[in-house]
Amino acid sequence: MLQAVREGIPHAGDELMEVVYEELRQIARSKMQCEPPGHTLQATALVHEAWLRLGDGKFNDRPHFFAAAAEAMRRILVERARRKGRVKHGAGAEHCDIGDVEIVAPVADAGELLAVNEALDQLAQHDARKAELVKLRYFAGLTFEEAAEALGISVPTAKRDWAYARAWLFHAVGTGAA
Repeated sequence: MLQAVREGIPHAGDELMEVVYEELRQIARSKMQCEPPGHTLQATALVHEAWLRLGDGKFNDRPHFFAAAAEAMRRILVERARRKGRVKHGAGAEHCDIGDVEIVAPVADAGELLAVNEALDQLAQHDARKAELVKLRYFAGLTFEEAAEALGISVPTAKRDWAYARAWLFHAVGTGAA
C-alpha cells in the first residue's frame, strides 16, 4: 500500500489510512485501558493527534511507519503528563517497577511517565538502538518479532537488548538518576 501511495494511485492513501488507522486505534485502546478513571484523553484522540503529527511523512515500509507512530504517541503522552505535572506540581509522584513491563505499558501516573521518558532519553544517549526498541515495545506495543524487523535485528538480539534496556531503565528510574 505504501508503494501505491508513493506512485500516486487513486484511493491508495484512503485504503492505507483505513488499515493503519485501525491498527493505531488498537494500540491506543490497549494503552488507554490502563488510564485512571476520569482521564481526559481517549484512545481515538491519541490516534488522531498522532496521525496529525505524522503529517505527510514519507515512510519506507510498515516498520518505519510504526516506529514514527510510536514516537508520536510517546511524545503526546509525555506532553500530557508534563501538563498534568505542572498542575499537580509533582506531589505524591510514585515510581513503579519497570522491570515488570512486558508490552504496552500502562502508565496511570504522570510522574512515572516523565521519569521513564527522562531515563529513556538518557538510554538513547548511551545506546540508541536499545532506546528505540523500548519505544517500539513500551509505547507502540509491538511484539519482539515486529520490533526486531523494524530495527533490522534478529529476535534473539531484540530480546537481549530488551533485557538490558529494562535493567538499565529500572536502575535509572529506581535510583532517581533519570
